[in-house]
Amino acid sequence: MTRPAPDAADLARALAHYAELAGGVASPLTGGLINSTFAVRSPAGEFVVQRVSPIFSPEIHDNIAAVTEHLRGRGEASPRLLTTTSGARWADLGPAGIWRAMTRVPGTSFDAVASPAQARSAAALVGRFHSTLVDLDHPFAVRRTLHDTPTHLRTLAQAVAEHREHRLFAEVEPLAAAVLAGATALPPLAAAPLRVGHGDLKFNNILFDATGPEGQAEARCLIDLDSVAPMPLHHELGDAWRSWCNPAGEERGAASFDAAIFAAALDGYLGALSFALEPVERRNLVHGVEWIALELTARFAADALNERYFGWDPQRFPGAGEHHLHRAKGQWALHQACLATRELRADLLLRQAS
Repeated sequence: MTRPAPDAADLARALAHYAELAGGVASPLTGGLINSTFAVRSPAGEFVVQRVSPIFSPEIHDNIAAVTEHLRGRGEASPRLLTTTSGARWADLGPAGIWRAMTRVPGTSFDAVASPAQARSAAALVGRFHSTLVDLDHPFAVRRTLHDTPTHLRTLAQAVAEHREHRLFAEVEPLAAAVLAGATALPPLAAAPLRVGHGDLKFNNILFDATGPEGQAEARCLIDLDSVAPMPLHHELGDAWRSWCNPAGEERGAASFDAAIFAAALDGYLGALSFALEPVERRNLVHGVEWIALELTARFAADALNERYFGWDPQRFPGAGEHHLHRAKGQWALHQACLATRELRADLLLRQAS
């Protein structure tokens, strides 16, 4: 669901809905695949303003407000969702989209993990996040469906069936066949408790205080909170490990799974957690990262043919399909690397439960 970037007039209209943004100067922020994001500096401070993708219901902002207020109330760093001059949590500009504004938490983000120490700090932050929200009393009336693997696999199969004339079909079709076969070989994930989670723990959604020696910056805050909701930990942490344990990142170099980063992240997370994981959660966590890497392969491969969802970089690729196929190949390689480390990961997860 990619859309053209908002123009200056739309951005100005959005800023005008917020008293704190009066006199503000905006500049684009890059890195996100879904929303259009701007940094705004005004006399009232520094803020982040976003045109929110239509894949999100505007009511997600009620979830964001509940989570961020709960976190700040317990002393955890979190952005504050601004209200418009009419008291709303978002600005509806009609055809120009839904817009929101939040305070900008200072910090630095990274596309890839620099060291096990950095992974440990990031995971400890996630552990505190989960622990702090364990008693959050909020209905989460609007929830985005996350990690619906069967649906993504059906979307992939449908894309292959409908786009046989696509310029990339000859490359996508064998990859799609491998993904669909791979899904039948993975152990199923059992029903597990739902924990209030972030929902998109890729590494660049973590802010660090500063860049320290050997990547030892301290994790400070989680950002990009569109998907906060109750969810099983095998989805939450599976996606985190998929992102964090691949040192090359999602866009660069050959994919691999770094066991030292995984071990450090698991240690940091468990050390910060205020509740004990249930046995079913630990068993599911062994395979969660395998499923998530396979699922994301399916999503990118489908969009290599559909070319309608993820953002892409026209400076590096001739078309959206080429960029999505590149991403799909990287995630498939990561899936294979995850399978190769299953025994090690199972030993760490299940041994610590005994």
